[in-house]
Amino acid sequence: MTTPTQGEETFISHLIELRDRLVKASIGIALVCIGLMIWPGPSHIYDIIAEPMIRSLPVGSKMIATGVISPFLVPMKVTLVISIILSLPWVLYQLWAFVAPGLYAHEKRLIAPLVISSSVLFMSGVAFCYFLVFGRVFQFIAEFSPQSIAVTPDIENYLDFVMSMCLAFGATFEVPVVVVILVRMGLVTVAKLKEIRPYAIVGAFVIAAIVTPPDAVSMFSLAIPMCLLFELGLLVAPLFVRMSTAPEEKA
Repeated sequence: MTTPTQGEETFISHLIELRDRLVKASIGIALVCIGLMIWPGPSHIYDIIAEPMIRSLPVGSKMIATGVISPFLVPMKVTLVISIILSLPWVLYQLWAFVAPGLYAHEKRLIAPLVISSSVLFMSGVAFCYFLVFGRVFQFIAEFSPQSIAVTPDIENYLDFVMSMCLAFGATFEVPVVVVILVRMGLVTVAKLKEIRPYAIVGAFVIAAIVTPPDAVSMFSLAIPMCLLFELGLLVAPLFVRMSTAPEEKA
C-alpha cells in the first residue's frame, strides 16, 4: 500500500479547503435567502422588482402569469437571485480567504481592495439599472406602443429581462477592476490604454447596443457609465500598482 506523496497531500488539503469555503459561501447565501423569505417575503420582493414596469402600464393594469406554477416559482427565483447578490461580499471573501495563504504581503494589499470594490461596483451597477434605467426604458417603450395593443407582460419573461439587464450592468460596472488587473499583471500599460481610448469608447457603445434593448435610452444608459468607469480605472490603476508592488520590484 503506497503512501501519498507530499504533493498529493498538499493537493488534497487544497481540495478540502476549497470544499469548506464553498460550503461556507453556500451557507451564507442560504441564510440570506431564508431571511428574505421570512421578511419581506418572495411575493413582496417581486412586487418591488415589478414596480418600474407597473408604473409604465395604464392605470389598473397588471402583469400576467401564463404558467400554472409561475406565481409561486418566479418570486422564489427572484428571492434566490437577490440573496446571491446580497451575499456577494461574503462569497468573494471566501474566495479571497482561499487564495490568501499563497499570496505575498504586497499582493494581499491588492486583493482585499479588489474584493471590496468588485462587490460595491457590481451592486452599484444593479442599483443603477433598477433605479435609473428601468423607469426610463419602460416609459420609452410605453410611449411607442400602439394604442391598439394591450401591454400585459408575462411575469416570467419580465424576470428574464430584468435579470439579464441587471447582470449586464453589474458586469460592465466592473470595468475599473478589469483595468487595474490588466495593468498590474503587466499585460498593458496605462499609457497604452489612454492611446486606445477612442476604440474603448466605440467598444462600450457596441457592447451596450448588444446587451440592451434596441432603444437609444438603454444603450446610452450603459455606454456612458462604461466610458466613465474606464476613465476611473485609468486613474486608480497606478495607485493599485504602487500598493501591490514588492519592495524589491520598486528598487
